[in-house]
Amino acid sequence: MTPLLCGGRIRRVEGYTCNRLQQTVTNCSRLQQTATDCNTLQHTAVDCNTLQHTATHCNTLQHTATYCNTLRTLQHNAIHCNILQHTATHCSRLQQTATDCNTLQHTATHCNTLQHTATYCNTLRTLQHNAIHCNILQHTATHCNRLQQTATHCNTLQQTATHCNTLHQTCGEVI
Repeated sequence: MTPLLCGGRIRRVEGYTCNRLQQTVTNCSRLQQTATDCNTLQHTAVDCNTLQHTATHCNTLQHTATYCNTLRTLQHNAIHCNILQHTATHCSRLQQTATDCNTLQHTATHCNTLQHTATYCNTLRTLQHNAIHCNILQHTATHCNRLQQTATHCNTLQQTATHCNTLHQTCGEVI
Protein backbone atom coordinates (compact mmCIF):
# COMPACT_ATOMS: atom_id res chain seq x y z
CA MET A 1 0.00 0.00 0.00
CA THR A 2 1.20 3.40 -0.94
CA PRO A 3 0.31 6.30 1.31
CA LEU A 4 -1.48 9.15 -0.46
CA LEU A 5 -1.71 12.76 0.58
CA CYS A 6 -5.17 13.95 -0.13
CA GLY A 7 -6.40 17.27 1.08
CA GLY A 8 -3.59 17.67 3.59
CA ARG A 9 -3.98 14.19 5.00
CA ILE A 10 -2.19 11.11 4.21
CA ARG A 11 -4.36 8.28 3.19
CA ARG A 12 -3.52 4.84 2.21
CA VAL A 13 -5.73 3.55 -0.46
CA GLU A 14 -4.54 0.89 -2.91
CA GLY A 15 -4.85 1.70 -6.56
CA TYR A 16 -6.36 5.16 -6.10
CA THR A 17 -4.92 8.51 -6.75
CA CYS A 18 -5.76 11.68 -4.88
CA ASN A 19 -7.56 13.14 -7.85
CA ARG A 20 -9.58 10.04 -8.16
CA LEU A 21 -10.42 10.11 -4.50
CA GLN A 22 -11.30 13.80 -4.64
CA GLN A 23 -13.54 13.08 -7.56
CA THR A 24 -15.12 10.27 -5.61
CA VAL A 25 -15.61 12.58 -2.64
CA THR A 26 -17.12 15.19 -4.96
CA ASN A 27 -19.36 12.49 -6.41
CA CYS A 28 -20.28 11.41 -2.89
CA SER A 29 -21.07 15.02 -2.02
CA ARG A 30 -23.18 15.24 -5.18
CA LEU A 31 -24.90 11.98 -4.34
CA GLN A 32 -25.50 13.24 -0.81
CA GLN A 33 -26.85 16.51 -2.24
CA THR A 34 -28.93 14.52 -4.72
CA ALA A 35 -30.21 12.37 -1.86
CA THR A 36 -31.05 15.54 0.05
CA ASP A 37 -32.70 16.90 -3.10
CA CYS A 38 -34.52 13.58 -3.49
CA ASN A 39 -35.70 13.83 0.12
CA THR A 40 -36.82 17.39 -0.59
CA LEU A 41 -38.47 16.25 -3.83
CA GLN A 42 -40.07 13.33 -2.00
CA HIS A 43 -41.34 15.73 0.66
CA THR A 44 -42.47 18.08 -2.11
CA ALA A 45 -44.16 15.13 -3.83
CA VAL A 46 -45.97 14.32 -0.58
CA ASP A 47 -46.96 18.00 -0.35
CA CYS A 48 -48.03 17.87 -4.02
CA ASN A 49 -50.08 14.76 -3.34
CA THR A 50 -51.64 16.52 -0.34
CA LEU A 51 -52.26 19.61 -2.49
CA GLN A 52 -53.66 17.45 -5.29
CA HIS A 53 -55.91 15.67 -2.77
CA THR A 54 -56.93 19.08 -1.37
CA ALA A 55 -57.53 20.35 -4.94
CA THR A 56 -59.73 17.30 -5.59
CA HIS A 57 -61.68 18.11 -2.42
CA CYS A 58 -61.89 21.76 -3.54
CA ASN A 59 -63.20 20.66 -6.95
CA THR A 60 -65.75 18.42 -5.22
CA LEU A 61 -66.75 21.29 -2.93
CA GLN A 62 -66.96 23.67 -5.89
CA HIS A 63 -69.11 21.13 -7.79
CA THR A 64 -71.29 20.74 -4.69
CA ALA A 65 -71.56 24.54 -4.34
CA THR A 66 -72.55 24.81 -8.01
CA TYR A 67 -75.10 22.03 -7.49
CA CYS A 68 -76.41 23.85 -4.38
CA ASN A 69 -76.64 27.11 -6.34
CA THR A 70 -78.47 25.24 -9.08
CA LEU A 71 -80.82 23.78 -6.48
CA ARG A 72 -81.36 27.26 -4.99
CA THR A 73 -82.06 28.63 -8.47
CA LEU A 74 -84.43 25.74 -9.17
CA GLN A 75 -86.10 26.23 -5.79
CA HIS A 76 -86.40 29.97 -6.49
CA ASN A 77 -87.82 29.21 -9.95
CA ALA A 78 -90.17 26.63 -8.42
CA ILE A 79 -91.45 29.27 -6.00
CA HIS A 80 -91.99 31.66 -8.92
CA CYS A 81 -93.69 28.87 -10.88
CA ASN A 82 -95.97 28.15 -7.92
CA ILE A 83 -96.82 31.85 -7.66
CA LEU A 84 -97.45 32.04 -11.42
CA GLN A 85 -99.55 28.86 -11.31
CA HIS A 86 -101.55 30.28 -8.38
CA THR A 87 -101.99 33.54 -10.29
CA ALA A 88 -103.04 31.64 -13.42
CA THR A 89 -105.64 29.75 -11.37
CA HIS A 90 -106.99 33.07 -10.06
CA CYS A 91 -107.00 34.48 -13.60
CA SER A 92 -108.96 31.45 -14.82
CA ARG A 93 -111.45 31.92 -12.00
CA LEU A 94 -111.73 35.63 -12.76
CA GLN A 95 -112.18 34.91 -16.46
CA GLN A 96 -114.89 32.35 -15.63
CA THR A 97 -116.53 34.89 -13.31
CA ALA A 98 -116.36 37.53 -16.06
CA THR A 99 -117.96 35.05 -18.49
CA ASP A 100 -120.66 34.29 -15.91
CA CYS A 101 -121.18 38.03 -15.39
CA ASN A 102 -121.54 38.56 -19.14
CA THR A 103 -124.06 35.72 -19.28
CA LEU A 104 -125.94 37.21 -16.33
CA GLN A 105 -125.85 40.66 -17.90
CA HIS A 106 -127.13 39.21 -21.19
CA THR A 107 -129.86 37.35 -19.27
CA ALA A 108 -130.72 40.53 -17.35
CA THR A 109 -131.06 42.38 -20.66
CA HIS A 110 -133.40 39.64 -21.90
CA CYS A 111 -135.31 39.84 -18.62
CA ASN A 112 -135.68 43.61 -19.01
CA THR A 113 -136.89 43.10 -22.59
CA LEU A 114 -139.35 40.43 -21.44
CA GLN A 115 -140.53 42.64 -18.60
CA HIS A 116 -141.01 45.53 -21.03
CA THR A 117 -142.89 43.19 -23.38
CA ALA A 118 -145.01 41.89 -20.51
CA THR A 119 -145.84 45.47 -19.50
CA TYR A 120 -146.70 46.24 -23.12
CA CYS A 121 -148.85 43.08 -23.30
CA ASN A 122 -150.62 44.06 -20.08
CA THR A 123 -151.21 47.52 -21.53
CA LEU A 124 -152.57 45.93 -24.72
CA ARG A 125 -154.82 43.61 -22.68
CA THR A 126 -156.07 46.60 -20.72
CA LEU A 127 -156.66 48.51 -23.97
CA GLN A 128 -158.34 45.47 -25.51
CA HIS A 129 -160.49 45.06 -22.40
CA ASN A 130 -161.32 48.77 -22.53
CA ALA A 131 -162.03 48.50 -26.26
CA ILE A 132 -164.45 45.62 -25.58
CA HIS A 133 -166.14 47.74 -22.91
CA CYS A 134 -166.19 50.68 -25.29
CA ASN A 135 -167.76 48.51 -28.00
CA ILE A 136 -170.36 47.28 -25.49
CA LEU A 137 -170.99 50.83 -24.33
CA GLN A 138 -171.21 52.05 -27.92
CA HIS A 139 -173.60 49.22 -28.74
CA THR A 140 -175.61 50.05 -25.62
CA ALA A 141 -175.60 53.72 -26.55
CA THR A 142 -176.78 52.85 -30.06
CA HIS A 143 -179.51 50.67 -28.55
CA CYS A 144 -180.41 53.47 -26.14
CA ASN A 145 -180.64 55.91 -29.06
CA ARG A 146 -182.98 53.53 -30.87
CA LEU A 147 -185.01 53.09 -27.71
CA GLN A 148 -185.12 56.83 -27.28
CA GLN A 149 -186.14 57.28 -30.89
CA THR A 150 -188.72 54.55 -30.40
CA ALA A 151 -189.89 56.25 -27.21
CA THR A 152 -190.07 59.56 -29.04
CA HIS A 153 -191.99 57.87 -31.82
CA CYS A 154 -194.23 56.21 -29.25
CA ASN A 155 -194.85 59.56 -27.62
CA THR A 156 -195.65 60.97 -31.02
CA LEU A 157 -197.96 58.05 -31.72
CA GLN A 158 -199.55 58.40 -28.31
CA GLN A 159 -200.07 62.07 -28.90
CA THR A 160 -201.45 61.25 -32.31
CA ALA A 161 -203.70 58.58 -30.80
CA THR A 162 -204.82 61.03 -28.17
CA HIS A 163 -205.46 63.58 -30.87
CA CYS A 164 -207.28 60.95 -32.92
CA ASN A 165 -209.35 59.98 -29.94
CA THR A 166 -210.16 63.60 -29.34
CA LEU A 167 -211.08 64.01 -32.99
CA HIS A 168 -213.03 60.85 -32.93
CA GLN A 169 -215.03 62.00 -29.97
CA THR A 170 -215.49 65.35 -31.50
CA CYS A 171 -216.61 63.86 -34.79
CA GLY A 172 -218.92 61.45 -33.10
CA GLU A 173 -220.64 64.20 -31.31
CA VAL A 174 -220.94 66.19 -34.38
CA ILE A 175 -222.33 63.46 -36.41
